[in-house]
Amino acid sequence: MKRLLLLGTLLSAAALCLQSSSTGHGGTYRGPGDTVPPGGGGGGAGGAPTTPGPAGPTAPGPAAPGTPAPATPGAPPPAPGATSSGPVTPGGPSGPDLTLWDFWWGFNREPYLNLKSKIHSGETVTGSDDFFLGHGQKDQAKDSLRPSQEIIRNTVVPALKNALANERANDILDSALIALAKIGDVAGTDESEFEGIIKEFLKDGNQGVAETAAVALGILANDISFEILFQLATDDPAARRFIGKTEVPIRTRAYACYGLGLLGYRTSNNELRQDIAETLVDLLTSPHFSRRDIKVAAMTALGLTPLESNVDAALEGDEEDNSNRKWVLSRERQLDFLLDYYDPANERANGTTRHWYVRAHAPTAMARLLPGAAPGYKAKVAGLLIGSVDRYSKENREILMSATLALGQIGTAEDDGRDGLNTQIRGELIRILKEGDPQSRRFAMISLGQSGGTPGEGENALAGATVARKELLRQLSKGKTMLKPWAGLALGVMGRQLLDHNETMSESASNALRAAAADCKRPAEIGAYLIGIGIRRDIEGMDICMEKMDYFTTDESRGYCAVALGLIEDRSAIAPIQEIIRESKYKPDLLKQAAIALGLLGDKELVPDLIGMLETATGLATQAAISTALGAIGDSRSIDPLVELLGNQSVTDSARGFAAAALGIVCDKEELPWNTKISANINYRANTVTLTGGGTGILDLL
Repeated sequence: MKRLLLLGTLLSAAALCLQSSSTGHGGTYRGPGDTVPPGGGGGGAGGAPTTPGPAGPTAPGPAAPGTPAPATPGAPPPAPGATSSGPVTPGGPSGPDLTLWDFWWGFNREPYLNLKSKIHSGETVTGSDDFFLGHGQKDQAKDSLRPSQEIIRNTVVPALKNALANERANDILDSALIALAKIGDVAGTDESEFEGIIKEFLKDGNQGVAETAAVALGILANDISFEILFQLATDDPAARRFIGKTEVPIRTRAYACYGLGLLGYRTSNNELRQDIAETLVDLLTSPHFSRRDIKVAAMTALGLTPLESNVDAALEGDEEDNSNRKWVLSRERQLDFLLDYYDPANERANGTTRHWYVRAHAPTAMARLLPGAAPGYKAKVAGLLIGSVDRYSKENREILMSATLALGQIGTAEDDGRDGLNTQIRGELIRILKEGDPQSRRFAMISLGQSGGTPGEGENALAGATVARKELLRQLSKGKTMLKPWAGLALGVMGRQLLDHNETMSESASNALRAAAADCKRPAEIGAYLIGIGIRRDIEGMDICMEKMDYFTTDESRGYCAVALGLIEDRSAIAPIQEIIRESKYKPDLLKQAAIALGLLGDKELVPDLIGMLETATGLATQAAISTALGAIGDSRSIDPLVELLGNQSVTDSARGFAAAALGIVCDKEELPWNTKISANINYRANTVTLTGGGTGILDLL
């Protein structure tokens, strides 16, 4: 199947160098390519179609550490049944080293960049609980460059509709479906203008287009889409009749589960959220199949569907009731279900398969649902997670990784005494950092940064921050070489957490991070230190960023320098970064990073320059980079040239697909990319082919 290879995604350049290029619907995501472990696709989900996409590198996507890579791009993963026990072997002979910091940044960078709010000159409230899930507020009066609804509805929507009605190239159809869903229906209308259009593509003979349509319905997030998404996810006879098949393909079912989660995240109807949650619980507890793709998708989606808190409902109901409705009466009951599902003592209960690979996604789901739950549930969740990752745990390493990440989202910097919950979390993270498997040690540093920068509620709300900072500084100065970049990045995360909560950052941490960056001579490490400086918005680190941009010659290192300067938000960096743009016409990765930096700095001259470059660009990679940069900036001035490119029959289908994808980014109803709510804080090591892998997963879509 021909898929759009979007080399122009706003991926960190270093991560691009680590992964081989692959093809996917509507674009290639910022993550680590094919990280599917042995059998990760799970009992028959199948791999991606094997027909290569448009021109570009065709090396096979990397497999999980220590496992053979697929023979061809998008080939199915190894047969299920292999275990994940034993030591982690970073990278392996056939794939990248997934313990590198670039991959975490690739999956988690969007909330830190928050590029659109900078271009629109609005302010996003980043100190709220919803920061990492993309909610925010902005000053609408300042959004002078935001595309108006008139332009979107009268220019962009007709162009996308025309493409869907008249084009047959998968590249264009995939991108146009996602773009239309991102735009969404007119606010305040009861009926959906786009739901019927998108739904028809579920019948498409091309599997890639059909599954893209399924997730597009979730991105559209109109309540009316629940019925068809439910039918697809459950392989309902009505869905079979609608798509004209004897069964709904496994991949389509998984995509429909993700679509239900996206709908559950945005709907304001709690009864609908309950229906969605019940559907997902039914899939998770079904003994009739063990398709890991579907169950991982259902677990992820359940974490995106927060029910209303109701303490009384958590105590109601007949405990002998075997239906799953009892688990969706409230947020508390929802968490009770996840606690029961994750509990190592319940790997198999009542004939229900609770595979460790699906359980590995439960900590993330619980961490996402905890805010707003009744008091006491934090202790329940954290206590179970701590118990499952202790020194003598026999859990699979993917579960240990997920629990480590979740503890960072649950804990705070409060010093609540030797036996206090936050103190226990902090102590366990430090122990994992010293004794855990290679990936968990790295994740523990990020979690220390997150929890160490989050004030607690007691009188010693930030007293524990000193302990977390001391350990990260020790790793930065005396730790193993391979861990130092993670320590630098974690210090950046910690500083940003403090800033977002209106607290003062540690000057000693800022000094140490600047010193590490100043002394760094390794291209693979410099980006972590500079990004750490950038997300702390450390203005005194600007000179170091400028010096390193001159010192290093690799595109990825210079790109990170530029992004760090943009994150610091010092407009004196505009001129040198503009010069990089002018010099990078044939360096698409560096061009993308420089474009991000100028967008962060609010450079209003960027769009006309990029449009001029787009008009004369002939190389596919350069065309892709420029188009996607225009899309990510979200400037209304990019709409006309992108619409013209979409309708230009003389250019390649892939180039026109780039234009459709960019239009979707420009006119997106959400500030952050839609799949950020899935990718943020995810354990990307516990992967399936429909999550992210070979360019064909949910996180590989633009």
